[in-house]
Amino acid sequence: MDSDDDALLAEQMAYYRAGAAQYDRPYAEREDLRELLAAAEGLPIAGDVLELACGTGQWTPVLAARARSVTAVDAATEVLAFARARTESPSVQFIQADVFEWQPPRRYDTVFFAFWLSHVPPARLPDFWNTVAAALAPGGRAIFIDDGPAEAAKEEILADQSVPAAVRGLDDGSQYRIVKVFHDAQTLTDDLTALGWSVRIRPMAGNFIVGIAEPPATT
Repeated sequence: MDSDDDALLAEQMAYYRAGAAQYDRPYAEREDLRELLAAAEGLPIAGDVLELACGTGQWTPVLAARARSVTAVDAATEVLAFARARTESPSVQFIQADVFEWQPPRRYDTVFFAFWLSHVPPARLPDFWNTVAAALAPGGRAIFIDDGPAEAAKEEILADQSVPAAVRGLDDGSQYRIVKVFHDAQTLTDDLTALGWSVRIRPMAGNFIVGIAEPPATT
């Protein structure tokens, strides 16, 4: 895989590990994120759910309230510690694993990921969506939430990068590069359609997007 991808993803991981204690701050400070959490309760989340890149578990209780079970995966042990403390439901299982390398041991009715797709390098999107498709049971759906293009104004975007990227800082003054792709709804729809998915993407709670996708039919 591209070395630029690898280096940027390693720095992204370091950022989330080092900043785990700061991760939840925007949810306390931004009303639109609180509205987004509330709006997500209306999504068609059901059955056995796989949550990819669960972070500190902001979304896991929303899923658990609607699901038969939740398997929540993240690569950073530091954020998983917060997620476990937030979600004590016996129907929730947490797994520490790299989403790009982990192979689901079973299939799920819903695969959910919030604010993760924008952190996937474009070159890795086809393989990522193949992994999602392989994780879905017959009739299952992928549901995702992310930043829309308007959110780019709130980031320090790096120009002339081989992979779309931004810089984020932590309270200790350290700075890290992260992958950050602000997906336009129509372009993302076209890209997923080209991969065989059936997808509906719409704005949600202001500058965010929500997508519901059904995988390519298998023969």
